[in-house]
Amino acid sequence: MRANTALTTGDYLRTWRRRRRLSQLELALEADISQRHLSFLESGRAIPSREMLMHLAERLDVPLRDRNAMLLAAGYAPAYAERALEDPSMAAARQAIEMVLRGHEPFPALSVDRHWNLIAANKAVDMLLAGVKDPALLEPPINVLKLSLHPRGLAPRIANLAEWRMHLLDRLRRQVAITGDAVLADQLRELSSYPVGENLAALHAAPPTDHGDVFVPLQLVTEAGLLSFISTTTVFGSPRDITLSELAVEAFFPANAETAEILRQRGEQPASGGRASTPIAPRQQR
Repeated sequence: MRANTALTTGDYLRTWRRRRRLSQLELALEADISQRHLSFLESGRAIPSREMLMHLAERLDVPLRDRNAMLLAAGYAPAYAERALEDPSMAAARQAIEMVLRGHEPFPALSVDRHWNLIAANKAVDMLLAGVKDPALLEPPINVLKLSLHPRGLAPRIANLAEWRMHLLDRLRRQVAITGDAVLADQLRELSSYPVGENLAALHAAPPTDHGDVFVPLQLVTEAGLLSFISTTTVFGSPRDITLSELAVEAFFPANAETAEILRQRGEQPASGGRASTPIAPRQQR
């Protein structure tokens, strides 16, 4: 890309095509246009219509935020709104997130934005956060990845830290490659610099698992014992709003019967004045 100059429509198309590892011919075939026309669009010799630009963005799976940037570069109005979660029009989305989080109890679940900042969490997440040594890591906006891998965060309590760390960094590395997000790239550099050090949780012998190559569990040492989780990710289907398109719910399921029983017993205990859940957080400034 050019330095210190505004990107053209052709710059955007070429960048996203290369990011998706497609040749001009491959994208042209996918979009059902001629390679010559695509070449002219990328070089600036032809100006795409709004419909053509949206068509190519769809084929390239360009995030909604970047589709707006492409449209603006071509002189068209943005196609997608970006509303704060507190906006009245987002009430149904807020309710959906809260229903998913509450419905997943007694197992932990949380919602994050595109930069892995915590938006909301259910009450079961409290158990995972116990023992964090640096209170600053729990100050909003809470970055879930940083909290997980920081030496004064959850890292000392993760029994399979090396394995889990590699899993998170690989996942973040793929996100950077797919989105080209500069903030995620900075996060990847920071998290990669954290020393693994002597894992304090190694004092607790983690039992061998039978998961093989099926999934990477999160094995966390807690006062109630060693908990083992499978994590899943849920996103909104066919969003038309940038905010919704960038939200995800991370839900943790027990990876063994022991973890399930511990969490069920804890969920049956009467409330001790704690919160029922973390409310939807205010939208952070970008």
